[in-house]
Amino acid sequence: MRFSVFQLSRKGGREKNEDRMGYCYTKSSGLFLLADGMGGHPEGEVASQMALQVISALYQKEARPELPNVREFFDRAILAAHRQILRYAAEKNLLDTPRTTLVAAVLQGGYAHWVHCGDSRLYFVRKGELLVRTRDHSYAEQHEMQRHGTGGATVNRNLLFTCLGSPTRPVYDVTGPVTLHEDDRMLLCSDGLWGPMHDTDIVYHMASKSVSQAAPDLVELALVNGGPRSDNVTVIALKWETPDPLSQSDGTISTDSISEGVFASTVQAAWADAVEDDMDEEAIERSIAEIKEAIRLSAARKQ
Repeated sequence: MRFSVFQLSRKGGREKNEDRMGYCYTKSSGLFLLADGMGGHPEGEVASQMALQVISALYQKEARPELPNVREFFDRAILAAHRQILRYAAEKNLLDTPRTTLVAAVLQGGYAHWVHCGDSRLYFVRKGELLVRTRDHSYAEQHEMQRHGTGGATVNRNLLFTCLGSPTRPVYDVTGPVTLHEDDRMLLCSDGLWGPMHDTDIVYHMASKSVSQAAPDLVELALVNGGPRSDNVTVIALKWETPDPLSQSDGTISTDSISEGVFASTVQAAWADAVEDDMDEEAIERSIAEIKEAIRLSAARKQ
C-alpha cells in the first residue's frame, strides 16, 4: 500500500483551535481522521481530541493488519467516541456537552470507505473531476437539496442537526467501498476550509498539484477569504499511489516493508484497553438520559 499524505491546521481568527486531525496505518490499511470541535458548547477541543483517540484506539485493536468489516468498525467507533464524550461530560458535571463533527476514511484492499457526522467534509477527486463529496448534516444543506436551486430563503449553514457528544443519538453516513484508481485524491477538511471557498477551487487545487502543495495553498486561500475572523482551517490531503516504485511521488508512504504487527499513528494514543466498555448500547442511552436530566434541572433552577 502506497499513498502520499499532508496534514495542516491553522487557528485563523479564533481564540483557540478546536480542530484535530491525524492518521494511522498498518501494513495494508490506513485510517484518516478529522474532527471539528463545535463552538457555542464547552470544551470543543476535548470532544474532537477524544473522538480521534477513541477511534484510533479501536482501529489499533481491530486492524490486524486489515479491518475485517469497515462498516461495522465505523458503527462501533462512532458510538464509542460519542459515549466517551458523554461520559466525560457526566464525570465533569457539565451542564452542556462538548460536541464535535467528524469525517474519517479507511483505505484498504484497493478500496476507500468513509463516514461523516456533521459538516466536516470529504472530497474525492479523480482525473481532475469531483467524483463525490459528503453532504453536510446541516439544515442549510438539507434545505438546498430540497429546493434544488429554485430559489427561496437561505438557512444558516452553521446549524447542524447532529454531531458527536450531543444528548441525542448521532446521525452519520457511511460510504463505500469505492474502488481506488491510480492518482485518486481525497481531501478531509473542516468547514473553515470549505466555508469561504468554492468547490470548484478546491477541486482545481487538489487535481493540479501535489498534496504537499495543494493542502497549504488551500488553507492559505481559506484564511485570506475568511478575513480577520476566519474560522479554524484544518485539512488532510492524500493521494493514492501506484504500486510501481519507479513512479512514486516525493513523500510517499510505503507500507510494503512493514511487518504484520506494526501500527503507526500521528494520533496521541489513549484508551487502547478501555474502548470495549463503550460498545454497550444501554450505557450510551443511560449517559444520554443523565445529560438530559442535568440540563432539565439546570433550566428549572433558572426559572
